[in-house]
Parts: sequence; structure tokens; C-alpha cells
Amino acid sequence: MIPRTMRAARLDANLSVDVVEMDVPSIGSGEILVRTRACGICTGDIMGWYMRRKAPLVFGHEPAGEVAAVAPDVVAFRPGDRVFVHHHAPCMTCRLCARGEYVQCVAWRNGKLVPGGMAEYFAVPAGQVRADTLRLPEHVTFADAALVEPLACTVKSLRRAALRGGERVVVIGLGIMGQLHVILARHVGAAQVIGLDRVPFRLDRARELGAHAALHVDERDPVEAVGELTGGDMADAVIVGPGSIEAMELGVRLAGRGATVVFFTAGRPDDHLAIAPYDLYFREIRVVPSYSCGPNDTREALDLIDHGVIRRPQLVTHEFPLDQVADAYRTAAMASALKTIVTFGA
Repeated sequence: MIPRTMRAARLDANLSVDVVEMDVPSIGSGEILVRTRACGICTGDIMGWYMRRKAPLVFGHEPAGEVAAVAPDVVAFRPGDRVFVHHHAPCMTCRLCARGEYVQCVAWRNGKLVPGGMAEYFAVPAGQVRADTLRLPEHVTFADAALVEPLACTVKSLRRAALRGGERVVVIGLGIMGQLHVILARHVGAAQVIGLDRVPFRLDRARELGAHAALHVDERDPVEAVGELTGGDMADAVIVGPGSIEAMELGVRLAGRGATVVFFTAGRPDDHLAIAPYDLYFREIRVVPSYSCGPNDTREALDLIDHGVIRRPQLVTHEFPLDQVADAYRTAAMASALKTIVTFGA
């Protein structure tokens, strides 16, 4: 039986998290209600300047759970189905969707989970039900499925980096998203993967996950080091994880001739990046942003998890129950954490 009220994690403008009681959301035509079983804490959830603009809110957009109820006109799902739900979904019919630019679709931009993924129940709008709610394979757990959304963002990032195999790839920043880039770059056939970070734990984990080299950026000049490791050619693809101008500038400096530099995280609204177009032009350096992911990416991500390319024990360092979500949020911001997941009782 579905209760009238539920618990949810609310984030305020001071980046403080409290468990509050609120009504279970109702559903309308084409919608489903999902009982949350696991929800990851995204790197964006702990990015202060970004979240303060949205607060207060029930945060969380990496949920997996089981369908609790469906509207009468929903035929694709039924109560009891185990699902991953993307918090955004495109219309699949507009000009932008036809070009595969799903995150630029107006419907995608307007999509959301109600009230958010870090709640015992959430409602899924009809657009997401149609375009980006995925039934989980039998042996993919709810906690596994909490990795679908971040992995899908990585899938898209490496596609935009145009990896075809044989490239030299540099990954700047080895938090959870950097580690996913390391694994996937190796999986698609990169000849050399070099990770950069300041945290010894992250450097060690990147080596364990397949990085050919993992360099502490404060111990040696990264441009010089990458030059030596690549025989002077530098990188064919650079993934710039942090949204800082410093990291973006470094990414461009590490790029070799004909390389692609992917900006994976947004800078602040008032940040400006100085570039030398002469250098970009004659070395034909492509600078490409990669924002979130579309339904093609989530399907590929779930398939990668299903086939064991991505394994949760490699990446999830902390799990907390909902009652301890404030501790989970603080932990997720620590350098010693890769992925933190909140679990919901049976």
C-alpha cells in the first residue's frame, strides 16, 4: 500500500541537508510513481555555487527503484517493475532531437522528477516515462543502477571526444567522473590513458582501474610530464573534469595536434576563458563541451553495467541509509570519497 506521506532529503541554500516529511506525489496521465531504492549523490549536487541557485529543493537525480503505481494509460510499465529513471528526457520529435542534440531540447530542459530522486517516492512525468525510463536487467541491483546516469554522461563525453581507438587520452581530475572516464577510455581502445589529480588515493585508484600513468599535478609540471609520456606528441583527447579556468587552460596546453579538449563541467556564469585562436587554428584543436546525457547514452550505460564493464565495488566507496543522508552529503564532498550512494529500506 502506498502511504500518504514520505521522507525526503531537502537541501537548503546553506548546503545543509535535512530529512523532512512531505506528501507522496500524485500522478496524472502517462505518469508513474516510483518507490526509490537507491540514489547516488552527483558531483553537481555538492557544487556549492550551482546548488545555491536552486535551493531549497529535494535534491538527487541518480535514482533507481521499483514502480509503485502507474496511470491507467501507461502500458509500458506495471507495479513491481525495477527501473532506472532519468531526471530529464527529450521530446524525440523536435529539430534538435532529430540532430541528436537531446539536452538542448526544450522538453529535456523542462523535465524533472517530483519532488526529486532523494525521496522515498517520486513521480515521473509522461515524457520521461516514454523516452528515458529503463527496466533493469535481472542481475543489475538498484545500487548498480544508481551509476547509470553518471556513466551515461561519461559515455557522451567520450563520444564527443571522438575516440575511435588508439588515442592518447589525458583525464584531468580523478573523482568519480574521472575514474569512469579512465575505465571507458580503456574499454574503447585508448592506447594510453594518463590521469591527473592532487589526491594520492584517487591517483592509486586510477592506476588500479587501468590508467597507464597517474600524475600528481603539484609534484611535477603536468605539461612536461605528459610531453615525456607521449614522446612529445601530447594528448589526442583531453577530458577536463573540473569546471575551473585553471583546469580548462591546462587542458588546452596538454592537447596535441588535431586533438579534442572536452569541457566536462560548467564554469561559473561570470567566468571567462582566454584562448589563443592562432594556436587553436594551426594545430586544429577542437574545444567541445559535454553536458549531461540523452536516452541513447543511458541505454549504453545500462548495457555496460549489465555486462560488467563497470562494477560498483570499484567506484562506490560509501553507502548510507536515508536517515544518514546529511552524513552522506558531507562525505560525498570529501577527497577520500569517490561515489556515495543513499539506500532506501525495503
